[in-house]
Amino acid sequence: MVTFLPSRPGRLADVPSFGRGIGGAESNVACALAAAGHRTRWVGRVGADGFGDHLVDAVAAYGVDTSAVQRDPHRPTGIYFRTATDRDADGFEVVYYRAGSAASAMSPRNMPLDELAAGRVLHLSGITAALSADCLALMRTLTARRPGRPLVSFDVNHRANLWREAEGPRVLLDLARGADLVFVGEDEAETAWGVVGAEAIREALPEPSVLVVKQGAAGAVVFERCAASFPTPPLPELRALPPDPRASIADGAEDPVAGRGKKPRSGPDTVAFVPAPRVDVVAPVGAGDAFAAGFLSATLRGLPVRDRIRHGHLMAAAALTVPGDLGTPPSRAHADRLAALDADAWGKLRLGPGWTDVTQPKGAADQEVRTP
Repeated sequence: MVTFLPSRPGRLADVPSFGRGIGGAESNVACALAAAGHRTRWVGRVGADGFGDHLVDAVAAYGVDTSAVQRDPHRPTGIYFRTATDRDADGFEVVYYRAGSAASAMSPRNMPLDELAAGRVLHLSGITAALSADCLALMRTLTARRPGRPLVSFDVNHRANLWREAEGPRVLLDLARGADLVFVGEDEAETAWGVVGAEAIREALPEPSVLVVKQGAAGAVVFERCAASFPTPPLPELRALPPDPRASIADGAEDPVAGRGKKPRSGPDTVAFVPAPRVDVVAPVGAGDAFAAGFLSATLRGLPVRDRIRHGHLMAAAALTVPGDLGTPPSRAHADRLAALDADAWGKLRLGPGWTDVTQPKGAADQEVRTP
C-alpha cells in the first residue's frame, strides 16, 4: 500500500497534511533484507496507476526484484492513513482504503506460484489473508505442507480491524501451524487466541520448527526444535504448486487453544531469551517487520539463535529510530560487532537516531528471500 503519514500528532480529523510513503508487511521485510545485502523478490499486485508506479519504484530502489509484480488495470492500489501515535496507544487511528484493491484480488489462480517457491525462504504475513477470500485461498495454498517447498516464514500480524468475521484469529492460527518459522507478539497472541505467556503460545503452536515470541521492549523468546535445521545451500527449486485453495495444515483438527487435539512436537525445544537494547524511539512503527528481517537475515547466514535474536533487535531499532516504517540497517560488520557483545555490554547498549549511519557493503550476501 501507499501510506500517508501525518505531519503532526493528533486525530486524523485534525491533521492538516500527510507525507506519502510505502507500507506493507511483506514488502517492508523485502526492502530491509535487500538493504542488508540479501537478494530478495517481492511478488504482489498493484494498480496500473500513479500510486502503483510509486510503490514499485520505491520498493525497487531498495534493491528488491519487482519483476514479478503484477499491474491490475481494473483495480486501484490500496492506500491507508494513520495517526502518529503507537498502534497500542490510546488515540491511535488507522483508516484503510483497500477494499477492491489490486492486492485484494491475489489468488492461487493468478499469482506466479513458481516464483514464490523459487527462493530459499518464502515470507508471508497474516495481513494478506484478511484482504479477501481469494487472498486467504492463496495463503492456505502457500502454507500447506508439501515436499520440497522453501522454508515458510509467517508473521501473524493480527489486525482485528481488517477481519470482517470473528474467525480471523482461528484462520491465523491455522496458517501459522503450516509454517516452519513463526513470528508472533506476546500481546497479539493474548488478544487473538486468549493465550498468555510464551510457553502457552508454544503449546498453542507446536508445529513450527522455530517460534519467535516478541515481547516488545523487553526482548524476544525463541523456541527451536533441537532437530531443526536451516540448510545453507539453496533448496531445490519447486515448480508451481497445485492451486488447492482448501488446503490447510489444520483441516479437521480440534482447537489447540481450547486444549483439544494438540499435536505433539517432534522432540524437545531449546529455548532462548534475549533482551532488547534500549532504544530512543522516534516513531513506534515498522519494528515488527524489521525484527523479522533481521532474524531472517541471520538465519540465512546460519548464525546461532542468540545472534539471530540480536540481529532482529538491531534491525527493529533501525526502524524505531526513524519517522517512517523503514530504517537504514546497520552495515553487516557493525551489526555483527554489536551482536557479538558480551551480556553485560549488550545490556548497557542504547541506540538513538543516527546509530546506523554507516555504508552497507554491496554484494555481502548471496542468499535469497521472496515475499508476496
